[in-house]
Amino acid sequence: MLDNQRIQLNVRISKETSEKLEEIVEYYQQGLKLGRIYKGDVLTDIIEKSYEIMIKQKRSFKRF
Repeated sequence: MLDNQRIQLNVRISKETSEKLEEIVEYYQQGLKLGRIYKGDVLTDIIEKSYEIMIKQKRSFKRF
């Protein structure tokens, strides 16, 4: 995906989920030491990694 091809998602999440996201963002920021990390970047990373796992699992299921 090209960086200039972005869309905005407006979603409602629980306060608890928002707090967890904040904690994850802080974790990324401490671990990466790249400066400011944004929630969108963290969510993108989580979604991409989850997608890769899903594809691998789908391939495994097709073998059986």
